[in-house]
Amino acid sequence: MARISKNRKEVLGTYDPENIYTLSDGAQVVKDISRAKFDASVDVAVRLGVDPRKANQMVRGTVALPHGTGKDVRVLVLCSSDKEAEAQEAGADYVGLDEYIDKIKGGWTDVDVIITMPSVMGKVGQLGRILGPRGLMPNPKTGTVTMEVGNAVRDVKAGKIDFRVDKYGIVHAAIGKVSFDTNKLVDNTKELIDTIIKLKPASSKGTYIQSISLSSTMSPGVKIEPKSIA
Repeated sequence: MARISKNRKEVLGTYDPENIYTLSDGAQVVKDISRAKFDASVDVAVRLGVDPRKANQMVRGTVALPHGTGKDVRVLVLCSSDKEAEAQEAGADYVGLDEYIDKIKGGWTDVDVIITMPSVMGKVGQLGRILGPRGLMPNPKTGTVTMEVGNAVRDVKAGKIDFRVDKYGIVHAAIGKVSFDTNKLVDNTKELIDTIIKLKPASSKGTYIQSISLSSTMSPGVKIEPKSIA
């Protein structure tokens, strides 16, 4: 029989894992049970009533979190030379084209978001097998393939995130840090859920938002009542 760690015992004594909390109460519980020795991320998992194997039930989009994610997002802009200054002034961490394409082909992917331009997608498209599985491939639907590279960089740095339903019908997203006050976590979660609801596929039948769970890095999940977010 596996031993239960001291931290795990403390956590289990703090909340009921079978209870379903309101969003506000659940966010506070996540803060209370976090035992990480660093400022852990707070993540939300939303199970949807869709079949992601069907193209007309794929849920994907972007949302600008009102309070950001609390994370220092590393942005690479792959662009032509005439757009480099715009990207740098907007706060991009890495800017260039051919040299970074070669680095990525060599295995370098030490960034969180890649932004590019339509005119260079022919070159960037060669990186699909590397960037796709890592969720880094630029896409016009998420605003990461655009001529307005400066605005795209500023949006990402300010807290704009992209999300998509996985093969199990679940959307995972980081919505803040444990150091955020409860209201900020609530606001960010509501903004994400509202956006997901607006993207409901017409072909999705039955209950769309089936379950919601909040957790922090290395903490158990806290069940959230979906109706408390509406």
